[in-house]
Amino acid sequence: MKVETLIIGAGAAGMMCAAHAGPGVLVVDHAKAAGEKIRISGGGRCNFTNLYASPQNFISQNKHFCKSALGRYTQWDFIALVDQYRIPWHEKTLGQLFCDNSAKDIIAMLRTEMDKAGAQLWLQTSVGEISHDGNAFTVALTRDGRTQTVTARNLVVACGGKSIPKMGATGLGYQIAAQFDLPVIDPRPGLVPLTFSDDKFKPLAGVATPARVSANHTSFDEAILFTHRGLSGPAVLQASSYWHEGETISVNLIPKGDLLAGLQSHRHSDGRKALTTVLAQHLPARLVDHLKGELALEGNIADQSDAKLNALCERLADWTLTPAGSEGYRTAEVTLGGVDTDALSSKTMAAKSVPGLYFIGECVDVTGWLGGYNFQWAWSSGWAAGQAIAKP
Repeated sequence: MKVETLIIGAGAAGMMCAAHAGPGVLVVDHAKAAGEKIRISGGGRCNFTNLYASPQNFISQNKHFCKSALGRYTQWDFIALVDQYRIPWHEKTLGQLFCDNSAKDIIAMLRTEMDKAGAQLWLQTSVGEISHDGNAFTVALTRDGRTQTVTARNLVVACGGKSIPKMGATGLGYQIAAQFDLPVIDPRPGLVPLTFSDDKFKPLAGVATPARVSANHTSFDEAILFTHRGLSGPAVLQASSYWHEGETISVNLIPKGDLLAGLQSHRHSDGRKALTTVLAQHLPARLVDHLKGELALEGNIADQSDAKLNALCERLADWTLTPAGSEGYRTAEVTLGGVDTDALSSKTMAAKSVPGLYFIGECVDVTGWLGGYNFQWAWSSGWAAGQAIAKP
């Protein structure tokens, strides 16, 4: 069987590419349905982009690589497409856009766009041997127990990273890159809860509080959530992408920085109250109880000098912790690292050394922040490759 373009992966990037790559497109995926990660994202409502998406919200060895695709297919372009399909949406927080009804609306939209473009979709199809003769790719595909050879002028690798293996995520994209001698930046879990080996936060499981979490000189102000295994919540997930094993993180439990004045005021109005009781009016009581020994929270508020209160606030603003690790790919929302951008064209997403070979989406060394940024990279990179294939 001959096709013009074979796309491996019917996820966000793959379907977007298929909608724009012109005639003769075949998309294959091992899953039972297209867009499975879209379906489960955002609690089933898909955080499909972010109003504030810009290159600054992405992590890569080459911070400039993502600029071309993001600049040519923006969040406003995708919002216009969503509006064209009359899919109702809302902004939740910090520019994060979600479907009002269901993530399935986004999948249905992309499937319709693929159908309009005439793209074929083969599900429950596994990819075997891949070869290239300088002009075309030959790929062995197994479907319904039968192996079929497909020849394609273009091969687009859109099979994602290693995150959420229970959905079938593998390192196939990296294996294909290695086969064609393209360098790969070591993949690692991103947007992932952090764990602590001593179960120190087990008694706090379920407690949430606003905080500023910093890792490698990058800070995020959002909620943190204590879990049986460690720390989660948006601020921790964001910081995890900048954290490396063995390093510390800093948690500022008073990100608004107004606690000192409040405690000084309490000293005059509630002098007989225990320091822990007063603190529990500003921080979760279980957290205060947990910190009691570590921060020597003793005596009444009236007994605390300005120096003591100032020192306490400084400790609360810089609570230094050393995670043992992360929860890994099992719960990671994305995979950091991937195909080295130095080997790809930032305009077309094509491999510089192999004619007709493209890498898009999560398998590339471009990783977005939490909040719709990774979907925007999927749309933008998929569009860029599709445009290049359709108009060579």
